[in-house]
Amino acid sequence: MTQYINILQKFRWAIVIVIPLLILVLASNLKNISFEGSYRIWFGENSKTLQDYDNFRLTFGNDDAVTITFKDENGIFNKKALGAIKDITDKLWQTKYITRVDSLTSYQYVYASKDDPDEVLVEDFIYDIQNRDEKYFLNRKQIAINDPQTKGSFISEDGTTAMISARLVPKAGESEDISSELMKLVHDIVDPIQEQTNYKFYLNGGAALTTAFVQIAQDDGSTFTPLVVVSVMILLILLFRKVSGALIPMVVVVFTVLFVLSIQVLLGYKLNNFTANIPVFIIAIGIADAVHIYIIWLMYRKNGLDNKTSVQKTLEKNLVPIFLTSLTTSIGFASLAISKVIPIATLGIATASGAIIAFVLSVTLMPALLLLLNKDVKISENINDNEKDYIIEDKYIKFSQFIIKNDIKIVLITGFIFFVFALGLFKVVVDSNTIRYFDKEVEIRKATEFTMKNLTGPMAYEIVVDSGEKNAIKDPKFMREVQKFYDEYQNKFSEIRHMSSLLDVVKQFNKVMNGGKEEFYTVPVSKELVAQYLFFYSMSLPQGMEISDKMDIEQRLLRLTTRVDLVDTSKDLEMIKWAQDWWEKSDYSAKILGLTIMFAYMQSDVTDTLIYSISIALALVSVMMLIIFKNIRLLVIFLIPNVLPMILIVGIMGWLGMNIDIGVAIAGAIVLGVAVDDSIHFFYKYFDGKNKGLDIVNNLAYVYKFAGNAILFTTIILSLSFMIFMKSEFAPNYAFGVVTAMALFIAFICDIFLLPALLSLLRKKK
Repeated sequence: MTQYINILQKFRWAIVIVIPLLILVLASNLKNISFEGSYRIWFGENSKTLQDYDNFRLTFGNDDAVTITFKDENGIFNKKALGAIKDITDKLWQTKYITRVDSLTSYQYVYASKDDPDEVLVEDFIYDIQNRDEKYFLNRKQIAINDPQTKGSFISEDGTTAMISARLVPKAGESEDISSELMKLVHDIVDPIQEQTNYKFYLNGGAALTTAFVQIAQDDGSTFTPLVVVSVMILLILLFRKVSGALIPMVVVVFTVLFVLSIQVLLGYKLNNFTANIPVFIIAIGIADAVHIYIIWLMYRKNGLDNKTSVQKTLEKNLVPIFLTSLTTSIGFASLAISKVIPIATLGIATASGAIIAFVLSVTLMPALLLLLNKDVKISENINDNEKDYIIEDKYIKFSQFIIKNDIKIVLITGFIFFVFALGLFKVVVDSNTIRYFDKEVEIRKATEFTMKNLTGPMAYEIVVDSGEKNAIKDPKFMREVQKFYDEYQNKFSEIRHMSSLLDVVKQFNKVMNGGKEEFYTVPVSKELVAQYLFFYSMSLPQGMEISDKMDIEQRLLRLTTRVDLVDTSKDLEMIKWAQDWWEKSDYSAKILGLTIMFAYMQSDVTDTLIYSISIALALVSVMMLIIFKNIRLLVIFLIPNVLPMILIVGIMGWLGMNIDIGVAIAGAIVLGVAVDDSIHFFYKYFDGKNKGLDIVNNLAYVYKFAGNAILFTTIILSLSFMIFMKSEFAPNYAFGVVTAMALFIAFICDIFLLPALLSLLRKKK
């Protein structure tokens, strides 16, 4: 160590100048930093879920749309409301990236001519609005709120809420830039009409969702990073009462952040809702090493040691533990790399590398800065004149005596608390519902909940039924089976709000061709009739309103679009499973696809992330600690205070009925990686004191002196840093902040009380 310090002393100016300069040059790439929010970022390119969805869109076209929903308390069927629908519909037809617009005014209504009942007409449901009277509007209303194709789709059952749906061109929803441009174009249409009519228009759909993801990622990234930097600096100044105590540790973490982000940009990565917080994670974990180094250096300086000796002794006491803590923290984050949720995996790898870079800078750049900081420090009156190394104050002795005296009570009380809260694990529910990722005040969520409350299900299942052979979707037997599925699915689940397919068109034609009698609103008796109805309907449609999005080119596959309420992911999976089982029992087969389905399937990925990442991190840390301890009992004692916090937090969530989302899944591995840091420092100082021949009382007191304050300070800094995420409008970030802050606080309590109590019992037994 002496030789290393001599090298640092000799080249301290070069280190302090060259390292920051190289990182700043690398950071020039940050001008190219950008954000992404498309649904595709959540899935790997080899994801079967993504591949199935891409195949669906190749067959049926893009299912993504921008929807505009609004309400008129007096009813939609008046000149003002219908005029707004007509105006928006017509303008959307002319808008870039939009290929089709469906609304009350563009709905193709099938009916028999009054002059010739045998003549079937297909035309816009509502037109020439300004020249119509109340009788016409009342007639249109009665038809619309009773027509299965419009009721619960374009118009609510009470006739007060309407929706306009603008279908996007293929792949338009995959680009953040296109989504942002499209939403601006839509707002340019809607906002003036909103101002004229005083209606509140709610915008939803894939482009709105992508834009919301990007906007919140940008807001969180630009808000939390500077907020954490300022907060940590203030905390460090308050804790150390020295400007250098804030600046030197922050130099280390800031340059670490710049390095990691620059590498991300060079590798072609964009920031998303998780990776936008990489700076905060790195600041939080990097500051821990810096604080441990600074606080011990300051202690030695106050004990009267010269600056160079203080730096040397500080590294002698901290080099091994901060290497181990950096390694365990890196393991915790790196374990997230197994996640199939790509943003989580990217975050894990980037932050794991950040932990290593922070260690390197902590043992090179920071000591060099301390060697330059050769200012006088007020020497403490209580120093050991013989060694000028350390003395153990009475406050540490008394606290150690308290722990040793009450060790059994501490272990029993902790065990009881653990048992009670651990029972909550059986009540935990995993939910990865995309819309619920957003705070209730975010527009995309408000739009979704408004639609669900006033009109229809805002989510969609795309059910593709395979009739088995070419042209078989026209077979009345097949059509009747689809009708049976309609009935049983809606009867089984009240969350199914609306279902639509070509079946509805066929039944409407059959009704019209039989004098408009309701009893004929059913499947025709022959395949020829079904074929005639579909042919006539398709020939009567205006350009852009074709039925190719409802069936494949061979007329073998039929698409059923099911509008569903916003529910917990577990409920989505239940309804998906029921539909799959239903079709498996029939003579046909079906696949359930769509964006809602894709994110529902992510639930298992979230669960896997939580379970597997923690398990991998725990296994790797255990192996590492077992190699160091060479004692299985010490390993168990080491793991207990690090596993307990996460179990307790998840158990509490179960008791409170809180759902586990992606944020909690991330928190699990991170809490383990970071919480282990404090235990490593505790054990390292414990063995150091034991090697000095200290008895159990003085040994624990020695630990509290050389590790206790640093553990306390880092816990305060980390907890407050992560609590800043509670201000996020992105629910997983909020959940991550709450869970991580609470778990780290519990880990601190375990390290200060439970861990020494267990060590006391072990020493007594020996």
